[in-house]
Parts: sequence; C-alpha cells; structure tokens
Amino acid sequence: MLSAITAQAGTATKSLLSLRAAMKPIATLMSPIESVDLSTMRKVDARRERSDFVAVPACAIIAESMLAWVIAEHLIIKFGGDSIEETKDNYNNYTKKLFGRININFKK
Repeated sequence: MLSAITAQAGTATKSLLSLRAAMKPIATLMSPIESVDLSTMRKVDARRERSDFVAVPACAIIAESMLAWVIAEHLIIKFGGDSIEETKDNYNNYTKKLFGRININFKK
C-alpha cells in the first residue's frame, strides 16, 4: 500500500516528472491466522508466511500506471476537446501563449 506520494515537474520548463513514493512493508505472519479455503469454504489456518521485498517492484508498476491515469485525466480536464486533434490544438495554443505570459511576469 502506498502511504506517501509526492510528484513535481515544471510544465513551463518541460522538465521531467519526478515521483517519490513510500510503501508499507508487508507483514510477516509468525503465527497462523484463521482464514477460509475458498474451494471448500471451510475454516483453515493460514500458512506461516514470510514477508518479502519483491512486492516493491510490483508496486512501482502499479504506481506508475496510476500516475499515468491521473496525468491523462488532468490533461483532459485542462485541455478538453471532442477528439485527440482538438485536445492537441488546445495544448499547443496554451503552450504558445504560456511563453509570452512568463516573459511578461518576469519583466515586472
């Protein structure tokens, strides 16, 4: 489970997106806990499981996928459009105007 995520990037400078995430360690089961065998629906004791660090790479893939969805969602919110071409046009118009706005703001 991701417990903390921070992301930063410069949209004006087109810098790379940097992401830091933290993951809660998977607990080691030192004594069996009660569970259910789904094939028989009978109560059983779970096996003693040792936690492993191999979950971190899998979690990284999930976090990267979720980040892609969130970025895509916010691009659609910001630039909208009925087609990908219209969304691209909206983005291109925004970036053309952005450079002028940045120059004006820094001249003050």
